[in-house]
Amino acid sequence: MIRFYNAKILTVTDGCSITEGELWTDGSRIAYLGDKPAELPAFEREIDCGGDLLMPSFKNAHTHSAMTFLRSFAEDVPLQTWLFEKVFPYEDRLTPEDVYAFDKLAILEYLASGTTAFFDMYFFPESSAQAAVESGMRLVFCGSVNGTAKDVDRLNDQFQKFRHYDPLVTYRLGFHAEYTSDESLHREIAKLAQAEKEPVYTHISETKSEHEACIERHGATPAQYLESLGMWEYGGGGFHCVWFDEADRQVWKRNKLWAVSCPCSNAKLASGIAPLKEYLADGVQVALGTDGAASNNALDMFREMYLGAVLQKLRNNDAAAIPAASMLKAATWGSANAMGLPDCDDLAVGKQADIIRIDLSAANLHPTHHIPESLVLSGDRSNVKMTMCAGRILYENGIYHIGTTPEAIIADAESRIERLTK
Repeated sequence: MIRFYNAKILTVTDGCSITEGELWTDGSRIAYLGDKPAELPAFEREIDCGGDLLMPSFKNAHTHSAMTFLRSFAEDVPLQTWLFEKVFPYEDRLTPEDVYAFDKLAILEYLASGTTAFFDMYFFPESSAQAAVESGMRLVFCGSVNGTAKDVDRLNDQFQKFRHYDPLVTYRLGFHAEYTSDESLHREIAKLAQAEKEPVYTHISETKSEHEACIERHGATPAQYLESLGMWEYGGGGFHCVWFDEADRQVWKRNKLWAVSCPCSNAKLASGIAPLKEYLADGVQVALGTDGAASNNALDMFREMYLGAVLQKLRNNDAAAIPAASMLKAATWGSANAMGLPDCDDLAVGKQADIIRIDLSAANLHPTHHIPESLVLSGDRSNVKMTMCAGRILYENGIYHIGTTPEAIIADAESRIERLTK
């Protein structure tokens, strides 16, 4: 058991609220949360938090982790050019060993910024699973098939293999996007989802041109077209959701789908600003992700929260467009539930011990008038003192506990990047 005491403790399920006391972990779970009791059991370790904040870890609800190899490589071009000229040709060169190495590089960044789980869509899932399990992180795969109906067999094979692969690894049905696949694939995925009673996820309405092209092809927006196929009978969600109209938002609300926003990537690629204010007002569930490091270029949920909040002010010409704390909930509770990880969404007895410690003595977080708002609008990754996943401390005071040194991970990644991009 590990005891954290003299802590401020942030919970997010019913609004962002803070109490003072202590938290104990036992194995992978939270065993106690409250005031110091009269008698204490024996602990393996006791950590005096000195007034620091314990909070649920961030979960990155949309990413392509191994795209770290293209960070700062494909810049200053719109999405379609970025994809078809700067990304896809280089991804064709990747090996399973490359993906493992680049995932390890991403994991360094995730842990140092307080993220313990990532919803990943990429190639060679075995490599990503190995990297995550070795590092002690949670990985939820999102199916990434495109093409035609014949590709559904590959999706189903991966789903069956990885759905119960490891306590840290799960799998969700998904496909890349409506515009990179045809109707036969969409119909077969809908049938698979109905047979397995599983949710489905995809990139959707990321750009105006993508959104309008679907209307030309199918006479309906991507959201309405895919709903007509029975795609979301058992839930799921979409990544980006930038160009949704009122009818699309109703599709999302009606099917209890998740709108996973990636504010940094959408801003960098000039894709647009997702209507988060309208989503929250309409009761649409919101989560946050970073997208890949090639389009962001960081894997840092602090940046997503900040832009998610302030871009709504700009989009709506309203400084009170949405509460900043709503982005904190989206990055923790929202992202966890979007990924199918309700056991990791908050700090409570019996929940998984996925916890981060925030240094509240840092200058950028003073004065502490409103801690949740400060985390969103003033916080950054340097404030993360500890990252714990499933009861294991994986990062603490700048030191990683993941079985491999950062120097070795970076050196391996750099040698592979040179080969792939020269």
